[in-house]
Amino acid sequence: MPSFFNTWLPYIYLYGVGGIFFLMGMVIIRKSGAINMKKKTHRYWNKVLIFGFFYFVALHAFFTIAALYW
Repeated sequence: MPSFFNTWLPYIYLYGVGGIFFLMGMVIIRKSGAINMKKKTHRYWNKVLIFGFFYFVALHAFFTIAALYW
């Protein structure tokens, strides 16, 4: 069985640090006025970006678990 440090620590680092940069980017987008949440298309793409991040987090976790236990 692979150790925690070889499997989950890189995963946590990837999405932890990557999530911080993603969040900072989303804050910059909001504060710069590049997104107007009153517009339907802007709200849609904001949701797509957030969903996409969590989608890849879940997909990566699923395949990591599949590789470890199946």
